Amino acid sequence: MNSPPSPPGPTLADSFAEIERTAESAIDDLARMIAVDTSFPPGAGYGAFAALMENVLATLRLECQRVDVPDHLWRVAGGPAHGTRTNLIARRRSGKPALGLYFHIDTVPASPGWTTDPLRLTRDGDRLIGLGAADMKGTIAAVLLALRAAERTGLQLGYDPMLLLCTDEEGGLYPGVRYLAEQGLLEGHILNFNGVAAPRIWAGCFGLFTLLVKVHGRTVHASEAARAGAGANAIEAALPILNALAALKPEIAKRVSALPAPPGATGPLAAQLDISAAHGGECGGQIPSQFEILICRRYAPEEDFLAARSEIENAIRTAALHAAIEIVLTGHLMPTSDPTGPHWPRWQDALSAGFGYAPDEFAKWGATSCSDFGWVQATGMQEILLTGLGRTNSRIHAPGEFTTLTDIVTLAKSVLAYLSAEFRPDLSPEATAIG
Repeated sequence: MNSPPSPPGPTLADSFAEIERTAESAIDDLARMIAVDTSFPPGAGYGAFAALMENVLATLRLECQRVDVPDHLWRVAGGPAHGTRTNLIARRRSGKPALGLYFHIDTVPASPGWTTDPLRLTRDGDRLIGLGAADMKGTIAAVLLALRAAERTGLQLGYDPMLLLCTDEEGGLYPGVRYLAEQGLLEGHILNFNGVAAPRIWAGCFGLFTLLVKVHGRTVHASEAARAGAGANAIEAALPILNALAALKPEIAKRVSALPAPPGATGPLAAQLDISAAHGGECGGQIPSQFEILICRRYAPEEDFLAARSEIENAIRTAALHAAIEIVLTGHLMPTSDPTGPHWPRWQDALSAGFGYAPDEFAKWGATSCSDFGWVQATGMQEILLTGLGRTNSRIHAPGEFTTLTDIVTLAKSVLAYLSAEFRPDLSPEATAIG
């Protein structure tokens, strides 16, 4: 007597259906993540976020490892950062090739103008509003949704997921993924979630550095300010510096890159100089003794970092005249060169499987926005895949930042398609090599 045929194994379609069925769970995950303040500066919430993620990932049978960046690499005396730089690696080891899933866990600080609590997820229909919702805690929620769907349906994966939850991408001096790469802790190839929800082929991006300028004065009672030698007003001493930076800004903007600009751009990608913050003074009754200026410089891959830095510092010192100043490098992301590699065609198909993109919609472009993956490439890992939840109206880095549940679900499907052993094995370099 013949045995009845075995039922077919779980399919990617089954897992897609599970993603849709359990989509609301992603909102709960995102709410818990947004509630942990990981804003940089100062980046003081990284340990608390690692603890949250260890708890969340416990049900997925992922082995967790905390990796702290040593203080001497990132700490700047008088700089904006403080707190332990705790990165979390969460991975499965089954003998399959590793796929790194990279997220930066820091957000920018909440700026004035929020009409809701930035650290409390607010739902408005399909919109999920909160600090870091799109950049990039929503992408973590999407990956959790995908991995749980695979776990529940028993979907066979072609890669062992390796989550990389990293610190200080938002302008830190020593980003966490740089330290992981330099310590040899990265494996396989990496899918970077610091991108947009668009049919984009990543061409690379600019570098960025920040300089903190401290102008020193001498405090006295404001009524004595006119008396010779009595005091030195740090804010007034800083005015020539601010004027010099304002004069330099349009000159720097004339420097353009050969990186292809995004669709719809009105011109080539250009270098930028911005005065990002200025602080000084306490009250009207005293002369301010210190004034701080934070300068952000985005530099093209064709530019030299040291030359770009020296240009600004020389302009500041020339303008400062007799003022006492300090200039400190507080952050640096080097440019990312073209990251295209052999895994891209399969990732492009996986993006289409989730988002529904047509092949002719994909375009290759770079950006003046920056990434910490230039440091990763410096260690020899050139290929980086890119995705994300950013859209032109997502208000990333601004009050009211949001993503949508629809985008989280479609991103989860794309990620799960790529992880799946079933999906396009003919485009998998690893499967092709075995075959």
